Amino acid sequence: MKRIPVVVVAGFLGAGKTTMLNHLLRTRSGLRIGVVVNDFGAVNIDAMLVAGQVDGAVSLGNGCMCCTVDDDGLDATFASLVTPRAGLDLIVVEASGLAEPRNLIRMVAGSDNPRIEYGGLLYLVDARNYTETRQQHPRIDQHLALADLVVLNKTDLTGADEVERARLLIRDANAGAPIITTRDAVVDLALLVDLESAARDDDATPRQLGLDELLADDSDDHCGHLHHDYQSVSFVDPASMNPRALAAFLEQPPTGVFRVKGFVHFDVARHRRKYVVHTVGSYVSVHPQPWDPEESRRTELVVIGAGIDEDEVRAVLEKARADDVVDAQSMLSITRYVR
Repeated sequence: MKRIPVVVVAGFLGAGKTTMLNHLLRTRSGLRIGVVVNDFGAVNIDAMLVAGQVDGAVSLGNGCMCCTVDDDGLDATFASLVTPRAGLDLIVVEASGLAEPRNLIRMVAGSDNPRIEYGGLLYLVDARNYTETRQQHPRIDQHLALADLVVLNKTDLTGADEVERARLLIRDANAGAPIITTRDAVVDLALLVDLESAARDDDATPRQLGLDELLADDSDDHCGHLHHDYQSVSFVDPASMNPRALAAFLEQPPTGVFRVKGFVHFDVARHRRKYVVHTVGSYVSVHPQPWDPEESRRTELVVIGAGIDEDEVRAVLEKARADDVVDAQSMLSITRYVR
């Protein structure tokens, strides 16, 4: 069953959340994106800004989502977006600037819906006003500590020294998450969803142009050059892996790693199935499934992020090989993440 990643987008008021969302919708490469929009106020301005650009939208107004929607309410929202007929590839939850990210993460990661998986907390920071915002609202550091990916936005509106100061403060609050510096809240969609596996042939049948295509501006040069620091590291090895060592890598990946995806081979009695892994930050999900009859046993992982030390990633994974006989008890470090 295809699982749809649910990405939570948070950040203080004015950081650029809706700007980023609109950019994703205008440059979505044929993907179908569902959006849950939440605005703190009687009139949902954010929902109006994205109206017509999404394949499925649920507007949650009049308050902070984490306060006004309980777990069942959010699950009902997801259920309306993940029907096979909708064919979504990604769901983005744009939270109010006053929302509590911890509660939103709990709602998404703890959802019982088998068709979704937690896609991470993307936290936007206004580089120009971050120092002042941090002084007025100290809890922003607690929110940043939860982020799986930090977008340092509006870097074109302030000096290089201020941008570097903001980067250092962010790193103090969150030691491992990738930090992307950008303007106009431009984020590479490939960081959030697998473009190749989600792409579809939209030209097979006649169709009407979507609003996202009508809004696309070919002269907008920076949209074609998204992030020079986006990285993808592949690791393929026929050797079996040590469960404890691999779990340690998945739970605390090297600095800059945002996602890890792929499958793992364990040569452990009663655990010789293919273990499909998906991680976002420190969130780990594992799904065992049978190997195809003609498929060779191997480990194949892709590590995605920004500012990654590629040599470090490969070195850690190479050390995670099972050089000796592995006891079955060690598989508990992996199987405890099976949903």
